[in-house]
Amino acid sequence: MFKLSEIKELIKLVDQTSVQELEIENEGARLLIRKPGKTEVVNVQSASIVPTYMQAYQPPATQPEVASTAQAPAAAQPAITTNYHQIVSPMVGTFYHASSPENGPFVKVGDRIHEKSVVCILEAMKLMNELEAEVRGEIVEILVQNGQLVEFGQPLFLVKPE
Repeated sequence: MFKLSEIKELIKLVDQTSVQELEIENEGARLLIRKPGKTEVVNVQSASIVPTYMQAYQPPATQPEVASTAQAPAAAQPAITTNYHQIVSPMVGTFYHASSPENGPFVKVGDRIHEKSVVCILEAMKLMNELEAEVRGEIVEILVQNGQLVEFGQPLFLVKPE
């Protein structure tokens, strides 16, 4: 079963990205969060009875503005050159270019990387996940800013493969 604090955190993360729908299953419980569109509902389904306060979510009036600003960078993505390999986000989370504010970034434009090079950290639900390059080459462009929320499948880096 999902804790209320976990559900609130997931709702905040979805609200701050251009992700339109998020579905998660955990220990027999299924959580579906959808952004406004044709429907404005968050459904929580489980084998057990779900409290009514968890069955529907009415997003704040400012939600469409958040969604439109989050989608603006996505419009620029088709211009990405196909000669480069994209390192994409495997999850929804917050992008960090260094392991701590005192440390330098894992990679910079022009750095040479190999398959096991850590290129960033993605934070999701208070868990820090190191992202490895999985490709050998040179970093050509970093597509996101430090501290930016990213969505599943969003390109983070462009790499000129060797």
